Amino acid sequence: MPDHNGGPEDRGSWQSKQKPSPPEIDDLLRQGRERLGGLLPDGRPPLKGLLVAGAIVLVAVAAWSSYYTVPSDSVAVVQRFGKYTAKVPPGLHFKLPLGIDVATLVPVKRQLKQEFGFTTPGRSDPFQSPSDGRRETEMVTGDLNAALVEWVVQYRISAPLKFLFEVREPSATLRYVSESVMREVVGDRTVDEVITIGRQEIESEALLKMQALSTKYAMGISIDQVQLKNINPPEPVQESFNEVNQAQQEKERLINEARREYNKVIPLAEGEKDQRIREADGYRLKRINEAEGDAARFTALLAEYVKAPEVTRRRIYIETLQDVLPGIRAKIIVDGSTASILPLLNLDRLQEERP
Repeated sequence: MPDHNGGPEDRGSWQSKQKPSPPEIDDLLRQGRERLGGLLPDGRPPLKGLLVAGAIVLVAVAAWSSYYTVPSDSVAVVQRFGKYTAKVPPGLHFKLPLGIDVATLVPVKRQLKQEFGFTTPGRSDPFQSPSDGRRETEMVTGDLNAALVEWVVQYRISAPLKFLFEVREPSATLRYVSESVMREVVGDRTVDEVITIGRQEIESEALLKMQALSTKYAMGISIDQVQLKNINPPEPVQESFNEVNQAQQEKERLINEARREYNKVIPLAEGEKDQRIREADGYRLKRINEAEGDAARFTALLAEYVKAPEVTRRRIYIETLQDVLPGIRAKIIVDGSTASILPLLNLDRLQEERP
C-alpha cells in the first residue's frame, strides 16, 4: 500500500510536475569558457589582447568622463578628491576623469520654490512639495483659534559654496525654517487677521524673518518672495465660518449702498444750497444797486428842482403821464375851466384804427 505521507509514488508525481531547475553558475562559466576557447586558436585568450582591450576601454571611459557642460542658468563647483578647487561658469569644460574631479551643478540663476500644504504636479525637486502637507498647514492663531495655512516660498541660491558645504541638506533646512517662521508669525495674530486683512503684513514679516535666519545659518539662499495661498478654518467649523463671512459681506454691501445713496443725495442738496445762496446774493446786489441808482437819480433830480422848481415839476408831471397813460385802456380828458360838456375824444379807438 503506498504511503500517502510522502511515499515514492507521491514524490514521483510531484517531481514530474516541478519545472527543471536552472543551471548552476559554475556550469554557465564553464560553458562560456569553452565557447570562448573554441573561437581562439589554442583555446585560451592571449594576455596581450586582454591588456589592449582593457586599455581601450579605460581610455574610452576616461575620455567620456573628462568633459562636462554647465547650463546657462547654473555654475559648476569642482572638487578634486573631495576638496573644492574652482567654481566654473556656464559652457563646455574639461576635468580629470575617472572620478578624480567631480563637478556639481548649482542653478544659481533659476528661481526655486517650496510649497507648503499642496503639491504641484510634475515637480523635479524632491524638497519642493511637503511629505505631510496636512501637518504643515495646521496652525494656532494668537486668539487660540485653528487655521489651515498654505503658502509658497520662492528663493534663489546666492552662494553655491555655502549651499553645498556649510549646511547639510539646505533645502530641507529651509523647509523647517519656513514652517517655524510661519507658525511664529501666524501665532502673533488673530484668526480674522490671518484670513482677511493681515495677509500682506504676514507675507512681509515672514519674508524678513526667513531671510534673517537663512543668513544666520549660512545657507547660501536668498529668499525672493513669501506668498500666502489658501487660508481656511478647520473642516468642523468651516461651514459656520462661511456663514460669518457671508454675513460680513452682506454688511459691507449694505454699508456701500447707504454710502452710495448718501453720495447721491448730499451733493445734490449741497448744490441746491449753493445755488440758492448765489441767487440770494444776486438779488441782494440787484436791490442794493437799484436803491443806490434811485437815490442817485433822486439826488440829481432834487438838484435840478432847486434850480427851477416850476419847470422841473412840470417835466416830472409829463414824464409820469407818459409812463402811466399807455397802461390805461379807457381815457377821458376833461377841461376844468369850461362849464359845458366837451365832445368826447376816444383816444383808444383812434389808436386802434391807426395803421
